Amino acid sequence: MKKTVLTISFIILIMAASIATTSVHALTNNSKNSTSSAAANSQSAIDQKILNEVASHVAKLKLVEKRGIIGTVTNSSSTQITLSDLNGNIRFVDVDELTRFSSPSAKSSFGISDIKKGQTLGVLGLYNKDSQRILARFVNVISIPKIVHGAISAIDNKNYTITVSTKDGSTVKVNVETVTRTFSYTKNTDLIRSGFSKIKMNEHVIVIGFPDIQNQKLLIASRIILFPDIPKDPTIPQQALAPQTNVTPSTGSGKKLTPITK
Repeated sequence: MKKTVLTISFIILIMAASIATTSVHALTNNSKNSTSSAAANSQSAIDQKILNEVASHVAKLKLVEKRGIIGTVTNSSSTQITLSDLNGNIRFVDVDELTRFSSPSAKSSFGISDIKKGQTLGVLGLYNKDSQRILARFVNVISIPKIVHGAISAIDNKNYTITVSTKDGSTVKVNVETVTRTFSYTKNTDLIRSGFSKIKMNEHVIVIGFPDIQNQKLLIASRIILFPDIPKDPTIPQQALAPQTNVTPSTGSGKKLTPITK
């Protein structure tokens, strides 16, 4: 009987030990699974955050592009320049410590404080499609060629200048330099080289040039195109056109006749 009790007790101890071992393994496995699951969830959250940041950055990149504009200054401050572009649209330009300024006429350093109303600027920077503003990286003072279309109303052979009258009644004095390229266009010859000596009064003309730095009323011509076959624009006021230069008649003896003034 005693032997039987000892046998039963031994079996119970073995079963208890087996159950305890199984429980420990189960708890260990559950702990490992829980840790693994938590790590996986944490990694998933990190990955999702990275994806969101990348997507946000890509979206911002799509909104920003490099762009250049040209316009006339209407207003300026220490952080912003307002321009009226070539189409008359208002453009807002932001400047910061990375913005670089330049001007061909500047004798020393040139910066935002030197920007003046009425100047023509070329701006290159980062354009935001959402805000429609441009963050300037380079700001340059530039000169845009001026085009004058009209008729020759005066010729100064001594100073090599011509005066062009336009249909709005205004006149523009044009300086013809050695670098000025003059052309003549006809239906028979097309575009051919010409020169100052071949410019005639009342001739139809197009002048392309830049205002003189010292005298804004004087245009320095870079191109002159003459159209001898095309009559002057009839809308140009006749009084704006000077007559042909009169040549004083000669007697043939070398003495010039004095014109009768009475």
